[in-house]
Amino acid sequence: MDTFDEIADERRALADQLASLTPEQQATRSLCDAWTVHDVAAHLVMPLEVSVPRVVLAVLLAGGRFDRANERVTRGLARRSFAEIVEVLDRKAHSRFTPPGSGPEAPLVDVLVHGLDIRWPLQLHRDVPEPRLRKALTFLMTAPSGLVPTGALAGLRLEATDIDWAHGDGPVVSGAAPALLLASTGRAAGLDALTGEGVAVLRGRLGPG
Repeated sequence: MDTFDEIADERRALADQLASLTPEQQATRSLCDAWTVHDVAAHLVMPLEVSVPRVVLAVLLAGGRFDRANERVTRGLARRSFAEIVEVLDRKAHSRFTPPGSGPEAPLVDVLVHGLDIRWPLQLHRDVPEPRLRKALTFLMTAPSGLVPTGALAGLRLEATDIDWAHGDGPVVSGAAPALLLASTGRAAGLDALTGEGVAVLRGRLGPG
């Protein structure tokens, strides 16, 4: 299974779980600041529904700030019904879009991390195959600016306890791969599931969450 097939599998698995959520669960606050589960699901269909020229225009209208453009486009998509968003995520799961200058690892990380943004507060479980977790964590260690908070992981050693993966040197941050994915991408919520002398350092860098 190549990376695009892995992405499609993760999108479909998430769509299956989303389809059974109650309205209350859909409105639950996700791990993304100010976004509900519904909003994160809308964000996940953005690359499946919104063309690159439209995103570029949104960035220009937002004064060159991608984060602001991302919020505006997501807000527009979130006006759709939750059922429609889930249907698009499933039907277009095999989209091979990648952000300019990035390979398929970027959308793999996107669906894995945003899947956790949804599942973590809802206490939903997903057994992600080990090769995907390893690929995502390895990519994040050299990821483009924006995915990992600048300097957050510097001088730390990350060790997964559920898969064969480790990276870096220094005080140890140890735990299951999903918690490492969250912490690596700036989600402080994952820190409580991690152990090691490096956790306090990382917590101080990420701040409250």
